[in-house]
Amino acid sequence: MPNLKNLRGLLLLPAIGLLAGCNAVLVNPSGDIATQQRDLIFISTGLMLLIIVPVIALTLLFAWRYRQSNADNRTDYDPDWDHSTQLELVIWAAPLLIIIALGALTWISTHTLDPYRPLSRLDANRPIPAETKPLVIEVVALDWKWLFFYPEQGIATVNEIAAPVDRPILFKITSSSVMNSFFIPALAGQIYAMPGMETKLNAVINKPGEFEGFSANFSGAGFSGMRFKFHGLNNGDFDNWVQKTKTGGETLSRDAYLKLEQPSERDPVRRYANVAPGLYDAILNRCVENNKMCMKDMMAIDATGGLGVPGAYNVTTLDAATRARLDLTERAGRSYVGAMCSVNDPVDAFVPPAERPM
Repeated sequence: MPNLKNLRGLLLLPAIGLLAGCNAVLVNPSGDIATQQRDLIFISTGLMLLIIVPVIALTLLFAWRYRQSNADNRTDYDPDWDHSTQLELVIWAAPLLIIIALGALTWISTHTLDPYRPLSRLDANRPIPAETKPLVIEVVALDWKWLFFYPEQGIATVNEIAAPVDRPILFKITSSSVMNSFFIPALAGQIYAMPGMETKLNAVINKPGEFEGFSANFSGAGFSGMRFKFHGLNNGDFDNWVQKTKTGGETLSRDAYLKLEQPSERDPVRRYANVAPGLYDAILNRCVENNKMCMKDMMAIDATGGLGVPGAYNVTTLDAATRARLDLTERAGRSYVGAMCSVNDPVDAFVPPAERPM
């Protein structure tokens, strides 16, 4: 009969063949930020293995050496001590030093790899040239597709993005409805996209190529197809890509965006040669429709007292005598709404405080 162990080994060959097709992009990234994040994982894992490997090895060694069936170790071992300063020092000092090292590493990397922090280098050996401006890309997570604006170039794309190699990129990221997660493993770590909010990600791609991007946060039925291609191009190819989009693209008006915003799955790549002015800002402030007030305007009204026109006219502060009585003379004055209009008095509340009768 054939050797069963050899047969079991042969059964593993197809699995090894499947693994050969894997692209371990997280351990072989093409952007400097992703490279630093990979190195952080490697260093942290190595520091922890300094304890884990010896402990596992010694556990197996003691279990084998002092097993009951071992004739060489059948004599009782009864030490006459119950404490060893040297042993306690070894047991606790090594983990403590590793924890200190991990803490310092985490503190430094948390600030160095802050996604909001502008880049200070292209890679480990090259600083960013003076007066280099980052390429700004505005990202909107839709259901279930990605919309990208290039404000400097005046174009937009769906499910496709491109950037020059070795040029800093500033992503400004928001969402149209639910929370998503913007993730290009070869470029940098993931960052969330949330409606009514803007997150930022600074990154750079150091190698040309085509890379996968996707949403890393479940957001509904079409989540699995919410993928896009990221192209790292040299400067000439990037200019050609922009020109191709400008000559062959459509116009993304506000009405066209409202149709695009409707949920759809596995959308093809689309290119827009022209974009309605202020469209990304309107998406961010949730006021694409012409009859909706923007969030930033609502917040501006709230900051000056709230409640629309009545609030704007009725904002006041404490008078000098009241401030002195409350011992608030040295503090900055804070505004508040002093009155509101009502159905019984709809007019007087619109009169500025200085013009009201005493």
